[in-house]
Amino acid sequence: MILSGKRITELQGDGIEIEPFNPKQVNPNSYNLTLSDELVVYEDKVLDMKKEPTVKHIHIPEEGYVLEPGKLYLARTQEYTRTSRFVPMLEGRSSVGRLGLYIHVTAGFGDVGFNGYWTLEMHCLQPIRIYSGVEICQIYYHTIDGEFDTYSSGKYANNNGIQGSQLYKDFL
Repeated sequence: MILSGKRITELQGDGIEIEPFNPKQVNPNSYNLTLSDELVVYEDKVLDMKKEPTVKHIHIPEEGYVLEPGKLYLARTQEYTRTSRFVPMLEGRSSVGRLGLYIHVTAGFGDVGFNGYWTLEMHCLQPIRIYSGVEICQIYYHTIDGEFDTYSSGKYANNNGIQGSQLYKDFL
């Protein structure tokens, strides 16, 4: 089952934590997360799964930043989330999707026990100006049935910012 927005609010500090939490960002069955003021792009022309990618950091100025089609931008949410007994899921907002901006390529599924900022894998169909602080995506929570282990790989958990692919660690 998916938790209602009211239930997400009730469970703040008791299985779900969203920091900072703003009641105005609660939806009927989700919570809107906002975009931070930083982006990361890969500098390597060809990405190699076995090698740590080289990245460039970009600051989103107050007047916004124009994303270019055909380029992958990694971003992050302003909110830090924790969950101890629910499965977090991330989706783009329909208003953002209707502008041709994709918020994640394949990584919208979280694990129970995930703690951290959400890294967003953004790309667009046509140039689009983005702004820090915009409600960019929504998080929602599923209940989990049966006994479970919490996320503990450490590869992406407890992060402090945008994380590029760490797939190369699987080859070590």
